[in-house]
Amino acid sequence: MTPAPPSMDPPDLDPEDWPAARAQAHRMLDDILDYVQKVRERPVWRPIPVAVREQLRQPLPEGPTDLGAVHQEFLRLVLPYATGNVHPGFMGWVHGGGNVAGMLGEMLAAGLNANLGGRDHMPIEVERQILRWLAPRFGMPEGAGGLFVTGSSMANFMAILVARTAALGPEVRRRGLACGPLLAAYASTAAHSCVRRGMELAGLGSDALRVLPVDRAGRMDLGALGAAVAEDRRAGLRPFLVVGTAGTVDIGAIDPLPELAAFAREEGLWFHVDGAYGALGTFAPSLAPLLEGIQRADSIAMDFHKWGQVPYDAGYLLVRDGDLQRRTFASPAAYLRRESRGLAGGSPWPCDFGPDLSRGFRALKTWFTLKTCGTARLGAVIEHTCSLAQYLKARVEACPELELMAPVHLNIVCFRLRGADPDALNRRVVADLHESGLAAPSTTTLDGRLVIRAAIFNHRTRKEDIDTLVAAVLRAGLQ
Repeated sequence: MTPAPPSMDPPDLDPEDWPAARAQAHRMLDDILDYVQKVRERPVWRPIPVAVREQLRQPLPEGPTDLGAVHQEFLRLVLPYATGNVHPGFMGWVHGGGNVAGMLGEMLAAGLNANLGGRDHMPIEVERQILRWLAPRFGMPEGAGGLFVTGSSMANFMAILVARTAALGPEVRRRGLACGPLLAAYASTAAHSCVRRGMELAGLGSDALRVLPVDRAGRMDLGALGAAVAEDRRAGLRPFLVVGTAGTVDIGAIDPLPELAAFAREEGLWFHVDGAYGALGTFAPSLAPLLEGIQRADSIAMDFHKWGQVPYDAGYLLVRDGDLQRRTFASPAAYLRRESRGLAGGSPWPCDFGPDLSRGFRALKTWFTLKTCGTARLGAVIEHTCSLAQYLKARVEACPELELMAPVHLNIVCFRLRGADPDALNRRVVADLHESGLAAPSTTTLDGRLVIRAAIFNHRTRKEDIDTLVAAVLRAGLQ
């Protein structure tokens, strides 16, 4: 069958009425700016009514819908029922609050629609500039590798792959793990679960990860690490990786990074730091000493969308040996041919340093945030969240109905209501708080006990929000 000739007036997706589209775009921008500016006037979170969920069960549309109508549907169905981490009362998980400059940068990035997998264009230079900013701050030399990814789950996984290449050589990509001895890695019981998952995805298996105890401050036990490495060597295994955590997810503890760095160098191990949120504490003068030793890491994972307040998502992996990172991931292909000039220039490309060929312009919202705020202002925000955590700690310690459950290292406070059945009581209280819309802490389990966990990351949070949380917890506990 002969295909029909192309139409002289082919369809496209641009607006037929540009002035009307521009006016609608301004309304949409104004609405989302109002949402951020007036965030305190709304609940932190709202339960989603069944009827609202059902309205998103409609079939895939075949015909067009007016942009204004879709926007109204968004305002009615989506905006009121978001996660809530823009709100200053959100203290449940390690989520930053975002910022307006980053939001606008994301809008501009969407307009460019750039693919940062490769080729020679300025968006990639923006990402490279951020690498040039970060590398010296974290003790990395010229030639270090860096890459924006979805988040530290991906960054930690990629670091495991780079460490695997360092241990077994690039041939591991072709021959698999059969090309070398069985490998063993080490992290604490407080390390994020993505480290274990990364070991599984890397083909090493979670059994190859030695999960070590922590001390009373929640930091990796160095004696247990030394004993585990020695035992594995005696068993014929090859220790290859130690993962230190800068800001554990439960209580914000920082592993003894200088000692881990020295141990890793002495034992010939790759030293990776999961600094998902804690790494950016180097922006804060009062916290930077706590992170001493991170500059000696072979690789660091971090998230700008946490303490950096960049809109989701903006994870990052920094690798001391950029050439090793490239040898871990680069995959030449005819359709990705590099040239010395033209758009196909600019080699090596970002896709040579990670698994993704199609990559969004995450760097732009980060660049806007860093440029408009500066590290001093971001550092002040970080210090403020830690000051609020100390204020909450003091409120808890002064209240006989409450009990502090862990040391407060940074900006995470774990506490609970006292009671006959405290696990059930505190579980109910947190759910009640969520549904009230007043505050949104989370729960975690420490030493087998369920506790309330307040993770204070939002730059909008103030002392009055801490007071609201405490009052709401006490009130809910009486119900």
